[in-house]
Amino acid sequence: MPGRLTDAAQQVRDRRRSLRLTQDDLADLARCSPRFVRALEAGKTTVRLDKLLDVLDALGLELHVTRREAR
Repeated sequence: MPGRLTDAAQQVRDRRRSLRLTQDDLADLARCSPRFVRALEAGKTTVRLDKLLDVLDALGLELHVTRREAR
């Protein structure tokens, strides 16, 4: 799980940078705190889903849930 969170954090960071937004800018757009954006981009493993969705929406990104293959 940590690897997937790190991947998501990298995608958020890369998208924010490609839009030339600071973490403070993104926090304003997503109606969350800059502290949350920093934690998210650092790959914190316990983030609020509602805030994550707000950040993704502000960046034009989506979260998808799919069934995984049987192990």
